[in-house]
Amino acid sequence: MTIETPQINALNANLPTPPGERLWTAALEQTRSRSPASFEQWFSSVQYDGFETGVLSLTARDEFVRDWVKAHFLPDLLGHLARMAGEANPASLRVKWNISNGLDRPVCQPRRRNSEPPASIPPSSGLPSGRRSDRPSRYSRAQLTAVLNPKHTFPNFVVGPSNELAHAAAFASAGGGGPRYNPLFIAGGTGLGKTHLMHAIAHKVLDERPDARIVYVSAEHFTNEFIEALQHHKMDEFRARYRTDCDLLLVDDIQFLAGREQTQEEFFHTFNALHDADRPIIVTSDKYPQQLQRMPERLVSRFTSGLVADIQTPQLETRVAIVRKKAELEGIDLSDEVAVMLAQSVQSNVRELEGALIRLAAKSSLTGRQIDEEFTLGELAMVSPRRPELMSVEDIQRAVCGHFRLSNSDLLSKDRHKSVAFARQVAMYLCRQRLKCSFPELGRAFGNRDHTTVMSAVRRVEALRQRDPQVNAHLEAIEQRLASSEG
Repeated sequence: MTIETPQINALNANLPTPPGERLWTAALEQTRSRSPASFEQWFSSVQYDGFETGVLSLTARDEFVRDWVKAHFLPDLLGHLARMAGEANPASLRVKWNISNGLDRPVCQPRRRNSEPPASIPPSSGLPSGRRSDRPSRYSRAQLTAVLNPKHTFPNFVVGPSNELAHAAAFASAGGGGPRYNPLFIAGGTGLGKTHLMHAIAHKVLDERPDARIVYVSAEHFTNEFIEALQHHKMDEFRARYRTDCDLLLVDDIQFLAGREQTQEEFFHTFNALHDADRPIIVTSDKYPQQLQRMPERLVSRFTSGLVADIQTPQLETRVAIVRKKAELEGIDLSDEVAVMLAQSVQSNVRELEGALIRLAAKSSLTGRQIDEEFTLGELAMVSPRRPELMSVEDIQRAVCGHFRLSNSDLLSKDRHKSVAFARQVAMYLCRQRLKCSFPELGRAFGNRDHTTVMSAVRRVEALRQRDPQVNAHLEAIEQRLASSEG
């Protein structure tokens, strides 16, 4: 498994990684994914000193950093670490803190100030070269590669039915052939490969056009830069960086712009400037454009004006291929039977799948045992004890039909009678809330309806639940029925 950003020093070592450090790296990645920019800001002042016999050793630059990390990051981090180390209770792990003003190996490189913006990267063939300014470039190839994961390339991306459109569109955007859509909006849940594709685009572009200017940034970092530029009266520099000195813009996690009106306004004008100059814009989000809340309609309409390519949860065959690819990259000897067992055990998140593989390899190295079926079964049972069978879409549909006295065929039919349509919307809402199914997946489960129909239904029921006591009573009654059936 690899961390999304190779700024994390543990991944830069060429020597074999100690088992404790592998567990730390995998846990760190899952903690980082919650808020990458905030993570990098605080962990640039924290140093990892080791993880042995249940004791995690860390050094903070000062007491303020230590207390902030303890309050805001440590609970999640210890939870992930305990799970990967096979500990049932995170409280069994102990953290030993040191305070030192001089950190030799911070977890992340210190965040750049506005005067030293994140790296820009060169575009590939197929990207418009644009008109160059005479002033020297403030970006370098070395700066860009410092924020790219070297393993996140197109050859290392496993393509399957769940992600083939997003992969093909990303490859075309990098100059790999085929129609180029501008903008390209990649939507998908956490840990499914959005950032991998962004890094892959940058790598391919960097290989083919080392002189091009590409900016890769998270939406949160874009916001922070914008605020700094306002505070220090450097808006001309900020706008030049993103509008005139940029041949390709890659923005991760665009959903973080929600509710930030000034930043949204600035990004809107940046988008227009690049789009009018035919310079590619690629953004990722954990939601579809129409689902982005507190985002102005004019931005949403621009996101949907190109291609929206989603990444779904990978099917079993794709997950098996991912396990094999990761094992090959990490040099882990894995049989086909074990690869299938892992893929069957972890179904919703590629990062969790990688974490399970890393944990197996670390435990195997520590105990000297071979990674065979018996060993894998034992470890998976320890980390994920068998639970009662999970609820399904069909279970929720059955409960809704029982409550509203409808047949399942009525619920899935094209009948638009008010009572039937409302029951159908309630069922879609409950499936989305309880099962976290994707909108296209729910569309298929409800009579092959379009995903926008499901999105509209979920929004309507959410709104009604807040203001209509009768709707809330219906939902509570159905949820009570579902709870009793789970028991």
